[in-house]
Amino acid sequence: MSETPVKLPYPRRRALRAVMSSMSRASFSLLSDLNIIGLENAPTKGPLIVVANHFSFLDPALMVGVSRWPLEFLGGFNMPNAPAFVTWIPKIWGYFPVFRGTSSRRALKAAERVLGQGGVLGIYPEAGSWAKVLRPARPGTAWLAARTGAPILPMGFDGLPNVFERLRHGKRAKVTVRIGKVFGPFESHAKGRERRKELDEIGHAIMRHIAELLPEDQRGHYSSDPAIREAAQGTEIYPWADATETDFHA
Repeated sequence: MSETPVKLPYPRRRALRAVMSSMSRASFSLLSDLNIIGLENAPTKGPLIVVANHFSFLDPALMVGVSRWPLEFLGGFNMPNAPAFVTWIPKIWGYFPVFRGTSSRRALKAAERVLGQGGVLGIYPEAGSWAKVLRPARPGTAWLAARTGAPILPMGFDGLPNVFERLRHGKRAKVTVRIGKVFGPFESHAKGRERRKELDEIGHAIMRHIAELLPEDQRGHYSSDPAIREAAQGTEIYPWADATETDFHA
C-alpha cells in the first residue's frame, strides 16, 4: 500500500464513516460497560488534534465511537499488535499510514493539510501499543502541533485490553473514556538539536495531560509515584527505532 497523497479534501468518506462510527458506539456499548466522562470538554469543530494513550489495538475504534467529528487518523503502516481479522477496518476507514521509525513526511504533510482545513486529526503520540503504561511521545505529534498551532484535546482510555478476556468468561469489561480540557497551542522556533529538544518537551506536555486522565498505575513514565516510574523503565524503548521504509515494503 502506498502512502496517501498530500492533497485530500476534508472531510471525506462521510457516509461510510458515519455508519462505522455508529457501529463502533453500538459495539462497545454491547460488549463492554462503557462510561464516557467529560464529553462537554470536546469542541464542536476543528482544527483539533485528538490524542490518547495507546494500550490496545481497539483504541482507534473507541476514539471513532466517542468522537463527534469526522476524524482523520495517522496510524502505523503495519499493525503488528492487532489480530488479522481487524486489520481491514482502518483500511476501509482510510488513514495516513506512517512507516514507524521513519519521518513519513508525506503522511505528516497530509495531516497538516487536514488541520489547515479546520479538520480534526486523531493520533496516538506513543506510536504503538507495545506496553500497558504511558511512554514518552514520538516527535510526530509535537511536530504537527508546533507546525499548525492546532489546539489539542486529550483522552484517556482505561479497560480496553480486558475486553476480549472478559468476554471469554461471559462478562463485560468496564471501559472508561475520560476526555480532558483542550490545551495549547504550541510553538517551536528553534533549529537542529534545539528544535528536537523543544519538540520533546512538547511531547512530554502532551503525555502529562493524557496521564491526568488515567489511573495512577497506568501513568508509567508520567506517574507521580517513583515506584511506578521505575517499573516503567524499558517500555520507552521504541521497537521500530532502526526501521526504514524499505523494511515495510519488503
